[in-house]
Amino acid sequence: MVVKSQIKFIKNLQQKKYRTQNRLFVVEGIKAVRELLNSTIKVHKIYVTDSSVLGLSGDFIEVISEGELKKISGLATPNKVLGVFHIPVPRPLDFSDWVIALDDVRDPGNMGTIIRLCDWFGVKNLICSSNSVDCYNPKVLQATMGSISRVNIVYGDLQKVLSKSEVPVYGAFMDGTVVYKEEFSKSGILVMGNEANGVSEAIEAVIGKKISIPQFGTKTTESLNVATATAILLNEIRRG
Repeated sequence: MVVKSQIKFIKNLQQKKYRTQNRLFVVEGIKAVRELLNSTIKVHKIYVTDSSVLGLSGDFIEVISEGELKKISGLATPNKVLGVFHIPVPRPLDFSDWVIALDDVRDPGNMGTIIRLCDWFGVKNLICSSNSVDCYNPKVLQATMGSISRVNIVYGDLQKVLSKSEVPVYGAFMDGTVVYKEEFSKSGILVMGNEANGVSEAIEAVIGKKISIPQFGTKTTESLNVATATAILLNEIRRG
């Protein structure tokens, strides 16, 4: 049985302040929870409505009713499983391969999709400006589809990191060199900007090369979604 204090504690983890204080985050759904259980991320507690749904047993698993799950869930329609996991300590960034840098990316769906793209294209390291959306936001986690466990995500002073970089720093801009003409090196940093404003002036100042995705349609579309643009650029980087 989930007691009142547990309900309040788990619901509070929907907010960044409490996730940071407790170094815990919540993820929901059978597939996402199973992915994390098979990763190096440490489990705190798993709540299930059916003891057989994960095929596991242990002190960290608690069977609860569907009504109780609804009380602790952040979803309109809860999906049998809710897991509470420890937020891992980020590892030092490894610049021997490509790194994605996010400058003030605010949308949880975009953040989650970019994390998933990093996983797909084998990009192990992602650095985010401190004002980017929290990667342990429940909506971000839903969009990552479990990829959160396979990407090292670091928040920090993006300008400082880029200014000291020993590898090439590329940025996505509307007026950059067409990406298809670029010859990419073995390693580098790709900077993606804010959904509405693009890369900030402070970050633009420390970018070595501007690249762009050419538009073939009519000029009615302002720009590509940042996650879509990341997919196209990563594809070109890996293809090259």
